[in-house]
Amino acid sequence: MSADSLLQLLTQVIFITVFGVVCARAARHRTRANMDTALLFLAFTLIIAQQWASAVLRITPAGIAGAMSGAFLMALPYLLLRLVDDFAHVPRALMWSAAAGLVLAVAALVLYQLLPWSSGAPSPLPLPLLLALVAYFVALMVYAAARYITEARRASGVTRRRLQAVAAGSLLLGLLLVLAPLQMAVPRAAELWQIASRLLGLGAGLGYFIGFAPPAWLRRAWQEPELRAFLGRAAALPHLPDRSAIVEALERGAAGALGVPGATIGRWDEDEQALRFQLRGPALREALARAQHLVSQAPFWVEGNRFLLKPGRMIAGRAFAQQQVVLTTNPKRDDPAHAPFYDAVQTRALLAAPITAGERRLGVLVVYAPRAPVFAEEDLYLVKLLADQAAVVLESHALIEAAARARALEEAARLKDDFLSAAAHDLKTPLTTLLAQAQLLARKAEQMPEAPADRAGIERIIAEARRMSALVNELLDAGRVGQTRLVGQRTPIDLVALATEVCARWPPGRCVLVSAEPVVGEYDSHRIAQVLEHLVENAVKYSPNGEPVTIRVWSEGDQVRLSVTDRGIGIPSSDLPHIFDRFYRAANVDDRQFAGMGLGLSICRSIVEQHGGRIWVASTPGHGSTFHVVLPIKAGGGAV
Repeated sequence: MSADSLLQLLTQVIFITVFGVVCARAARHRTRANMDTALLFLAFTLIIAQQWASAVLRITPAGIAGAMSGAFLMALPYLLLRLVDDFAHVPRALMWSAAAGLVLAVAALVLYQLLPWSSGAPSPLPLPLLLALVAYFVALMVYAAARYITEARRASGVTRRRLQAVAAGSLLLGLLLVLAPLQMAVPRAAELWQIASRLLGLGAGLGYFIGFAPPAWLRRAWQEPELRAFLGRAAALPHLPDRSAIVEALERGAAGALGVPGATIGRWDEDEQALRFQLRGPALREALARAQHLVSQAPFWVEGNRFLLKPGRMIAGRAFAQQQVVLTTNPKRDDPAHAPFYDAVQTRALLAAPITAGERRLGVLVVYAPRAPVFAEEDLYLVKLLADQAAVVLESHALIEAAARARALEEAARLKDDFLSAAAHDLKTPLTTLLAQAQLLARKAEQMPEAPADRAGIERIIAEARRMSALVNELLDAGRVGQTRLVGQRTPIDLVALATEVCARWPPGRCVLVSAEPVVGEYDSHRIAQVLEHLVENAVKYSPNGEPVTIRVWSEGDQVRLSVTDRGIGIPSSDLPHIFDRFYRAANVDDRQFAGMGLGLSICRSIVEQHGGRIWVASTPGHGSTFHVVLPIKAGGGAV
């Protein structure tokens, strides 16, 4: 067998193989797209069958046989145009013009072949007729190829590659027919035209084979990069903080893996007893709202950005209720009661798979497309894999959330225990002193009624009562922090004078104020005094060696700055990021030596921030700490 014959036979086998595949598909799913595909390759097969018959009988088709062979060939662009219409809209005027052109072409072929009927010998077509037929054929082929290329740009993944292959096959077939007038014009290059024809025919056959009947291994090879990328991203999805973001990422991954415009996930809502889909975009919300009014007793409804669907209803609901993967290439036919819905979302092909983790039904994955001949039966396995992966991701996220809630509850319980222990310890000390002093005064009054009052004992009771009052106020302030109710009315005050009052409450030499001139700003004087008192008290408390505490107050532009410095035990660097947290105490603090609940600095931070300022600390363990406060001079100055 010559190379020429081998190329021709290979091309014919490819076209017949595609015909067998598309016929089997049309028998299983009798959609318009499948039937049009079968008709297209039936025409190819009839042309090949006639060529084989002529080769066996060793005759050249003439008369009606020759006209029919030409008619099958001229039907190819019209049938391909019908397929374009299945994928994307073709203007009705063009469809009618193409049909009229086909009728005229067939009529011209039949009439011309009948003219030499008496002689029985085939005759070549006259050049004007041949050019007209080639122009009709090539024009429709180029248009079809251009539309397939346009649709391929809008698609992705497998669908894009299939449309590109069909476009390439159509262009090559058009070029093949262009060679007919060239052969007549340059007959001396017959061998060159013959080789070019065989190669163009083989290329067209391969393009159509890849586009209309791609084998499963080729589809998997196309899908693998998208699928690998999706699975690679899926590992990190459960750690996203927002479940809505996880669902959106899963939808994008499923659409990319299957090469379709869109996918959506409906999560099962126990409270609503419905599948809840997230609507993305106002146009879709409006379209679904209109569809709801058009469908009698609609099993779906729209609430804001949510679309809710009753289980067991429509194709997606049936897939969820029956726990089965569903493929439909004509949802309006398979679910006619809800045809307005499918029109609203522009869906002509649909895949739905349940998302299930063990016995728990989590939802349904729906992949949809505006074209019917997009999905293949092999995609049923892929969409089930994607649904299973979505179940793993959603279940993992739920477990992570549950673990985070458990840790939060555990931390809250620990903080509660620490708080109760610290509060009981701090309140017990002054309460014990109060009780002991009161009992002592009572015994003295009983034993010596005429004795003068024990002023020292009374002063001690007053001091301890004030200490208890301060602790209770600190607890109340801690409760107000979350409600931003700490800062009250602001008035002009001199921070230097305020710092002088605070410093004067300590023994001489224990607190030193450094300030050159008055510094006036608009603040809640009671709360700013509370900040200064707490910072100075902490500085004195954590300076057991009796070193003086230094307060500095100064202004810089439209800001006021103050600092409180001590030479005490300092704060470890690991504790600095948390030192202003509630109930937090540094690791080097001995609770038996330094009483406290870890609330004061948290309250100070809230007071400063509610004034529009900030507070921080610089410290070296064993050498002391300096707390810095920056405040705007005027109220409403904002954070600094």
